[in-house]
Amino acid sequence: MPAFEPRDPGWAARVRASFARQTVMTTIGARLGRVAPGAVDIELPFRADLCQQHGFLHAGIVTIIADSSCGYAALSLMEPDAAVLTVEFKLNLLAPARGARLVARGRVTRPGRTLTICQAEVVALQDAAETPVATMLATLMALQGRPDLPQGL
Repeated sequence: MPAFEPRDPGWAARVRASFARQTVMTTIGARLGRVAPGAVDIELPFRADLCQQHGFLHAGIVTIIADSSCGYAALSLMEPDAAVLTVEFKLNLLAPARGARLVARGRVTRPGRTLTICQAEVVALQDAAETPVATMLATLMALQGRPDLPQGL
């Protein structure tokens, strides 16, 4: 992975604070994992109440953590007054999402002032085995001067 230089000296705290305000992450039980410039991991323990009819984690849940991992990877490289918003993404589902937990690893491919291109890999972890579940290609937009809403809104 290329080395990226954050534009915001407080980038890590800003990523963590924004993640804490994203109530969907709390709802599904996701946790922030690795946070580095241009790279963010989101971990999700398996929960039966998030499954589809065959007992696999629902594709929508896989998509949520892939999208957010890309979003926070992009946010880590944006200006201090910028927020992030997904413009588009493509998700390829590779295998059923089952295991003890999922990890979405979002990485910036190409940072930009307005648009940032990211990729995410979602893997299922069970014991020592790691199974690729999905891959995402995403385009994210910097919203200058548009901070996140306060927590609880």
